[in-house]
Amino acid sequence: MERYIGMDVHAQSCTLAVVSAAGKRLGLQVVETNGAALKQAVAAIPGTRHVCLEEGTQSAWIYELLKGLAEVVVTVPDGHRGPKDDARDAWALAESLRVGGIKRRVYKDCGPYSELRAAMRSYLMLRDDVRRTKNRLKAVYRSRGLMPPANTPFHSERHLAWARKLPPEQARTAAMLLEQLQLQEALWTKAEERLALASKKHPVVKLLATAPAIGPIRSAQIVATVVTPHRFRTKRQLWAYCGLAIVMRSSANWELDRNGSLVRSRVQQSLGLNRNRSGALKEVFKGAAHQVATQMTTHPLHRDFMRLIEGGMKPNLAMLTIARRIAAAVLAMWKHEEVYEPGKHVSKITAEA
Repeated sequence: MERYIGMDVHAQSCTLAVVSAAGKRLGLQVVETNGAALKQAVAAIPGTRHVCLEEGTQSAWIYELLKGLAEVVVTVPDGHRGPKDDARDAWALAESLRVGGIKRRVYKDCGPYSELRAAMRSYLMLRDDVRRTKNRLKAVYRSRGLMPPANTPFHSERHLAWARKLPPEQARTAAMLLEQLQLQEALWTKAEERLALASKKHPVVKLLATAPAIGPIRSAQIVATVVTPHRFRTKRQLWAYCGLAIVMRSSANWELDRNGSLVRSRVQQSLGLNRNRSGALKEVFKGAAHQVATQMTTHPLHRDFMRLIEGGMKPNLAMLTIARRIAAAVLAMWKHEEVYEPGKHVSKITAEA
C-alpha cells in the first residue's frame, strides 16, 4: 500500500497532502513545524510512505528527521503561474512524486561528512563576508577619488597612510569598516582551522588535493558537496552537475536533400552552459582552471591550454576545456582511490609533443 505525501514547509507550519497509488486524495492536514509533531504525523500514515518537499532552509533537517520513516525526496520544482497556496503546492508535490514527474532531485544524504559540510559552509560564509567588507572599504576610497594600490594589505602602514587622506566623515566610516574586517578575518581564521581539523578525518580530502590547482580547501569543498563519486556514472554527468555542460538547442531536425530523402539537419545553436548546477563546484573547477592557465606554467594542462589558444579557440572555451579535464580527473581519482598522476590524464596532443 503506497502513500505519496507532499509537504509544503514553512517556518511555523507544514501542510501535508496524502495521495494513494491510484491518485485518490486521502487527506490534508496542517502540522506545526516541530520535529516531534512532524514525525508523529508521518508515522500515523499507514503503508509505504514516500515524502516529497521543496528545497529550502528546513529541507536538510526534515530529510534527516524523516528518512527513517519514509523515502524522502527533495526537489527544486519548476515555476508555475496561476493560483497558489499551501494546499495546492502540497497536492502538486504528492502528485508529481506519484507519477514520477520529479525532474530535479536535490541530494541530501551527507553520510559521515556532516561536520565537514558544516565546517565548509561556515568557512565560505566568512570568506564572502571578508570580501564584502573589503569591497565596501574600497568603495569609500573611490567615493573620494582615492584608490590604494591593489597589493596593499588593509592593515599595513602604507594602507593607513592612504586612510589619512580621507575627510573626517569618510575616515570614521573607514575606521569602522577596518575594525569589522579585523574581527571577520579572525573568525575566518578559526573557520579555516575547523575545516582543516574536519578534513583530517577523511583521507579522500588529502587524496583529491593532489589534483592540479585543487589543494586542501577546494578538495574539502568537493567532498562536502558531492559526498560520494558513485552518484555520477560518467564524467559528463559530473560536468552537468558542476555547470560545465553546454546546452544545445535545435529545431526542424530533418530536411529534404536533392533526392527528396529526409536527412538530419546540421543546424544547432548553443545556449551556453547549463544553469541547473551546483554553483560551489562550478567555482571550484573554474578557479582551478584559471590557476592552471595563469600560474602553473610548467604543468602539462597549461601547455594544453596554450595549444588550444594557438589553435584558434577562444580563451573562455579553452578555460572551460581545462576545467572539464580537472573535473574528470578528480572523479577518476576518487572512484579508483588513487593520487593524481599527470601521465594518466595527459592529452594526446601533449603526449605526442
